[in-house]
Amino acid sequence: MERVKQWNKNSSLFKWGIFLIGLIIMSFGIALTILADLGSAPWDVLHVGLTQQVGLTVGSWTIIMGFIVLSSAAILTKEFPKLGAFLNMILVGVFVDIFLFVFSTPVSLLGQGVMLIAGIIITGFGIGVYISPQCGAGPRDSLMLAVSQRTKLSVAQVRFIMEVFVLTIGWFLGGPVFVGTILFSLTIGHVTGISLSLCQNWMDRRMERGVKVENIH
Repeated sequence: MERVKQWNKNSSLFKWGIFLIGLIIMSFGIALTILADLGSAPWDVLHVGLTQQVGLTVGSWTIIMGFIVLSSAAILTKEFPKLGAFLNMILVGVFVDIFLFVFSTPVSLLGQGVMLIAGIIITGFGIGVYISPQCGAGPRDSLMLAVSQRTKLSVAQVRFIMEVFVLTIGWFLGGPVFVGTILFSLTIGHVTGISLSLCQNWMDRRMERGVKVENIH
């Protein structure tokens, strides 16, 4: 019994550790796409636009908008959000601000292009890593699923509508809409799909191997 309890504890710590690493990786990718200055992801266009018009940092607006979105999802589903959703909301904003402070925009256009592509790949990889332990979806994903359930629209349709909506608002606020915005929107789904498949398979094998070892003892 003690071995089982210890395994459960270690397993839980391992999952949350991977979740945290995934958030850090994703936040780094988000910061790179913003710093590339060639157009940001739809939600970041909104966050940057709010920063330019109202003040506060990009990370602060990530947290504020995350809270609004997560609250909306909770109202629609009538369920209290998971701990992972709260941690995602807060930590991503903090990590993005740290990376935006540490790194800067490259001088050359080539450097900006490389940073943009790297940011998209790293963001997608980070999403796969943080989702694989299944500790809870982020605020935007939570709202997307909630709206899909209430409206009977597909997840893809809801995601498209949400991102067009926030992108439009962000654009009116002066957020960075350019070629990078289009490139991100067209590729992030594919990158995330590959990443999630690889990360989820690795996570499942890791947990299964741990169970087998525990059963042997």
